[in-house]
Amino acid sequence: MTDLAGRVVLVTGASRGVGKGIALALGEAGATVYLTGRTVERGTGPEGLPGTIVETAEEVAARGGRAIAIRCDHRDDAQVEAVFRRISEEQNRLDVLVNNVWGGYEGLMYEGQYVDSLPFWRQPLSRWDSMFSAGVRAHYVCSVFAARQMVEQQRGLIVTISYWAAQRFIGSPAYGAAKAADDTMIRDMAHQLREHKVAAVSLYPGLVRTENVMRFAEAFDMSNSESPEFTGRVVAALAADESVLDRSGQVLVAAAVAREYGVIDVDGRQPVPLT
Repeated sequence: MTDLAGRVVLVTGASRGVGKGIALALGEAGATVYLTGRTVERGTGPEGLPGTIVETAEEVAARGGRAIAIRCDHRDDAQVEAVFRRISEEQNRLDVLVNNVWGGYEGLMYEGQYVDSLPFWRQPLSRWDSMFSAGVRAHYVCSVFAARQMVEQQRGLIVTISYWAAQRFIGSPAYGAAKAADDTMIRDMAHQLREHKVAAVSLYPGLVRTENVMRFAEAFDMSNSESPEFTGRVVAALAADESVLDRSGQVLVAAAVAREYGVIDVDGRQPVPLT
């Protein structure tokens, strides 16, 4: 099992979904996990989705890990800065940042329709704003604050959760533009961070069985789907790899990296990498 004892990590957007899975896997690997999100009370998740950052922290603890939940709206820079200030004051280090928060999946239902199946001119303009303000910009701001700590300590890893929409048409021009922006941003950050021994990568999960995806499961072929914790196990393997700087600036497919490291999913399966 991957050993991250003594490491300090921050996972953004960890109330549910991939973020929760990553937090669970990193906590199980021994890291001290800080996690952020907006939902702190049951029943108040966006669009009625379950999960809170408090529940995620409790589940990490139940598995023997240590987690600290911090409520944060990543559209508010002051709140984000306060998160990083707290981590610095309490730990004086940050080893891994996982940019997972993503408001772009909110508003999938609009006027009774699943909007991603509609052409872009029939989708609400708010879809673009949610992709960028609570997605790409949130990733940029967190990376700025994380880099300040990591450059000083001359060590660190920034993982941004991205997707194939950056490279091919998935169904939404706004989604494609946002994910392409994430990948380009990470590539360029990696160029400037390399001399400071800080790695930055984009990571593509496959089809993940998140709470949101499972609402629309009938629309997907779930035969090669992944658990949220699978992505977390891949992040843990990357964080434990002393040669991770060799991958800096790259787009990585989670299932392909898992095969390299011998990582399997929680059900014992090894998902096939999407290409």
